[in-house]
Amino acid sequence: MSAYSSQETNCVEVGHTSNGAAVRDTKDRSADYFTTTGQQWAAFIDAVKDERFE
Repeated sequence: MSAYSSQETNCVEVGHTSNGAAVRDTKDRSADYFTTTGQQWAAFIDAVKDERFE
């Protein structure tokens, strides 16, 4: 799944996999990607929502 990000320059593209997510940099789509499990992805999203990276 991806969405148009207008004029933003720090964007990633996230796709669903059978057991989690695949993530890549939208500025360099020829570069590789990384995958996470569903549990890892959920923990990351929770941390973002809790502003643990601020």
